[in-house]
Amino acid sequence: MNIARKNQMSANAGQAYQDSLRKNLEHRLEVARNQGNQKLVEQLEKEATYLHLK
Repeated sequence: MNIARKNQMSANAGQAYQDSLRKNLEHRLEVARNQGNQKLVEQLEKEATYLHLK
């Protein structure tokens, strides 16, 4: 396997990981909002900012 192919696979894996984090965080935010848990919503929004998902 050549270096370019390995780099592309690594980039794809990184993007898949980011997508998974974003999807999970969005779900957690939705649940917190539906439960009216504003403190948790604020914490999750800070987490999203920290992880550069917003």
